[in-house]
Amino acid sequence: MTLIKSISGIRGTIGGNVGDNLTPIDAVKFAAAYGTWIKQQRDKDNYRVVVGRDARISGEMIQNLVMNTLVGLGIHVIDLGLSTTPTVEIAVPMEHADGGIILTASHNPKQWNALKLLDAKGEFLNGEEGAIILKIAASNEMSFAEVDDLGEITINDAYIDLHIDEILNLELVNKKAIEKANFKVVVDGVNSTGGIAIPLLLERLGVHAIELYCEPTGHFPHNPEPLKEHLTDLSEAVVKANADFGIVVDPDVDRLAFMDEKGEMFGEEYTLVACADYVLSKTPGNTVSNMSSTRALRDITEKHGGSYEASAVGEVNVVNLMKKNNAIIGGEGNGGIIYPESHYGRDALVGVALFLSLLAEKRMKVSALRASYPNYFMSKKKIQLTPQLDVDGLLVAMEDKYSKENLTTIDGVKIDFANSWVHLRKSNTEPIIRIYTEAPSQEEADNLADRIISEIKTFANI
Repeated sequence: MTLIKSISGIRGTIGGNVGDNLTPIDAVKFAAAYGTWIKQQRDKDNYRVVVGRDARISGEMIQNLVMNTLVGLGIHVIDLGLSTTPTVEIAVPMEHADGGIILTASHNPKQWNALKLLDAKGEFLNGEEGAIILKIAASNEMSFAEVDDLGEITINDAYIDLHIDEILNLELVNKKAIEKANFKVVVDGVNSTGGIAIPLLLERLGVHAIELYCEPTGHFPHNPEPLKEHLTDLSEAVVKANADFGIVVDPDVDRLAFMDEKGEMFGEEYTLVACADYVLSKTPGNTVSNMSSTRALRDITEKHGGSYEASAVGEVNVVNLMKKNNAIIGGEGNGGIIYPESHYGRDALVGVALFLSLLAEKRMKVSALRASYPNYFMSKKKIQLTPQLDVDGLLVAMEDKYSKENLTTIDGVKIDFANSWVHLRKSNTEPIIRIYTEAPSQEEADNLADRIISEIKTFANI
């Protein structure tokens, strides 16, 4: 179960058997299906698709396969090379392209890669659009261009700089205050493209950056998911350098986490809370995050006079609800900031600029800033799936067990208790069941997660 076709794209491990993994044949098939779908959207003479990748080892191979498949369909390709997910997202409308593909498996380990698919607005496809592409891929009904009608590849490596230009032009990015604050920051780029983009942004903002794992080799120095247990080197580097704080991103730079001046995690859930606090203080309005995100965002939003709503997990679901509710900021508790003034996509660079603006204006240490927010603690655990496991049956059993509680079932099962909650759902990106809990203390959050896992294992006889 290492080829996953979902709302988040086509994701799998490199190597192995066709149809079971992300092999070259699978990469070509799904790129061809996407290109075919692009051509079905409108009848025109000149189709264009933007393609970029993170720095993982398989990236160049997969990108060449994908780009040349599009060329074979008669589609012109704008090759951004090493890039970030949000950079590709902003490049699509700037290039007046018909879509975009990002080659990245986000936080997954190095053996994984994926095709993340964008529409003409530079936003992720919805479930219906994704289903059409999967149907095209399964049917093999793809017609390629004749020799005189092949597409061309144009290289454009300027977009990270253009992306930074766009961020610096945002009204709420307080460049003068940031420069005046004279921040010193350690950056962990996990040896991917964040190691290119984040230091460039900091340099433009007058921040002194100390680079840690910023060579885009694709050899991740630690598990690339930006969680506390993976970031001991960053913690030590922040303390040793007497830095103001630390920044860490995932390989494709759409997730963002901070470490305070003491080498303690700010909490990836609180990345969005802090950025929303800043934006709401300047431009009051509504917010959205997904069901697996902290209640602290609701608290901060209501403090500023706005309303908060939760969507199903998945960036496209968050974006759709943000548009519906006219949310001025939103995102996901995994450190994903979506700021519509820039674009409708998770963007760690935007998050860094907003956080620096907040910190510069408040003139307080990062640990003090964290202490100023409502204090919730989360536990994020998972159960590995096996072919024998009936996930839907398990979720129904848990729903029945807790039927007298406040339940939400639009995405797995979320059980809201008076002072805590648990969210159970099958992952879109890995063969696992995620078990997220939140409570007033870490011990309570962990105990709740362990209790739920024990109940699941009892139901499943594992």
